[in-house]
Amino acid sequence: MLTRMLRTFLRPYHRLLTAVVLFQFVGTIASLYLPSLNADIIDLGVARGDTGYIVRTGGWMLAVSVVQIVCSVAAVYLGARTATGFGRDVRARLFAHVNRFSAREVARFGAPSLITRNTNDVQQVQMLVLMSCTMLVTAPIMSVGGVVMALREDIGLSWLMVVSVPVLAVALGLITRRMVPQFRLMQTRIDTVNRVLREQITGIRVVRAFVREPYETARFDRANADLTATALATGRLMALIFPVVMLVLNVSSVAVLWFGAQRVDAGAIQVGALTAFLQYLMQILMAVMMATFMLMMVPRAAVCAERITEVLDTDSSVVPPARPVTEVDQHAEVELRDVRFQYPGAAEPVLRDVSLRVRPGTTTAIVGSTGAGKTTLLSLIPRLVDVTAGAVLVDGVDVRELAPEQLWHRIGLVPQKPYLFTGTVASNLRYGNPDATDAELWAALEIAQARDFVEAMPERLDAPIAQGGTNVSGGQRQRLAIARALVRQPEIYLFDDSFSALDLGTDARLRAALRPVTVDAAVVIVAQRVSTIVDADQIVVLEDGAVVGVGRHADLLDDCPTYAEIVASQQTAGVPA
Repeated sequence: MLTRMLRTFLRPYHRLLTAVVLFQFVGTIASLYLPSLNADIIDLGVARGDTGYIVRTGGWMLAVSVVQIVCSVAAVYLGARTATGFGRDVRARLFAHVNRFSAREVARFGAPSLITRNTNDVQQVQMLVLMSCTMLVTAPIMSVGGVVMALREDIGLSWLMVVSVPVLAVALGLITRRMVPQFRLMQTRIDTVNRVLREQITGIRVVRAFVREPYETARFDRANADLTATALATGRLMALIFPVVMLVLNVSSVAVLWFGAQRVDAGAIQVGALTAFLQYLMQILMAVMMATFMLMMVPRAAVCAERITEVLDTDSSVVPPARPVTEVDQHAEVELRDVRFQYPGAAEPVLRDVSLRVRPGTTTAIVGSTGAGKTTLLSLIPRLVDVTAGAVLVDGVDVRELAPEQLWHRIGLVPQKPYLFTGTVASNLRYGNPDATDAELWAALEIAQARDFVEAMPERLDAPIAQGGTNVSGGQRQRLAIARALVRQPEIYLFDDSFSALDLGTDARLRAALRPVTVDAAVVIVAQRVSTIVDADQIVVLEDGAVVGVGRHADLLDDCPTYAEIVASQQTAGVPA
């Protein structure tokens, strides 16, 4: 997964990557050349007292150092640009792909996990790309070059490399191997912390209303403690790396000096060459350490890449048509033909053999007990989910064959839970129509019975709206969502229990104001309160996902026991029908 992901998203940056490799190659060769020059200064300059040679070689060392610095800075700069561009592209692709998901796919992954995958997981893979450009490219060049240069100085001490390099590699490899499952577990526990925190922030009013702060605090503490324990276990393994590296480096240094001194005493090697050999051995071991660090990052990045790829490889159950219909003959008409819908893995369907027709200029109400499938039925019309069997037609065309833009342009949806975005009243209303004028916004607010409280705000249309609309009341939020649909001026209105937070007077005034606006439109209303839909042209009664009655209010009272029971229960509860 990781290799495929890197190959896909790094392809546009092949020129930058080529430049990174070239700069790293030149910079590493320069750093490998410096110990040899230093050995020459000691053996040919200091030992002979040749000051001129020392100055000339020292100047050459300065020039090589400048080349190394310039190449290193350039490589890091280009590597950082590549890594940040990679992260930007992956996040953009992931965001765009998730936006095409239906409600089914979003529910499958969950919002907290999708957020983590688009932030933390992408960041981990991006960090791998950055470190690869700065460390992984350098490590093999330095290792091979260091071995060649060390053998050039003295072959007799080469056995020390044969011992120290494998010892360091094996020790670090064993530590890294134990870290892989910890990294995998850590990403899952980050998801859990994100989910718990999101639930508590979103449901803060419910938590306080039921005085559940201690319970929620304990729940977050458990999730946080699990993440902390995993992070500590990983940290302990990481803490072993530095002591192991230093132990091998120091023991190798002592061994080089011990056995090298004997060779110097025997005249087999000069002091400068011994110093260069020691530096080359350190560079080789550092290269091994850098490669190991990369191996330590690869498992976690691989887990993150697997999670990202899982999302990207998941196709939406709502697939755009291959040859979409862009022109239709009918206007403002909705029809459901023998519709059946069942969630994957569910034992029973949510909707069974539902058929109904909504004509232009008419209002169709859908009522039923909780869990009867009212919201699911409404979600089929804008194609938030697709039917399992049967067909949903808008303006005479199956929604699965209609171009998505054409479908959504015809529909104004007010969801059961009205959601407002961070911004202003105007910016939220213009979600329905970005080109709407202020006059059109005020007209929509007037119909939605929201003009009074918007005018009372100091900034009026520019009044700020918090995320989710939490700085306005539930009824105000509902009326602003209705106004947003009105600004769109669609031919089909879908109201999913959109009047439940309104008092009876506001409800009646809003419905009266809607009639002239929706005179040529098809209106579908899901309602719990019978008074909201008593004047509907047809009322569809759902029970356990099946239609048990269709007709007007008076007819259903006589012919449909389920509807009569709903009306009676509301009259008993004091709700006027």
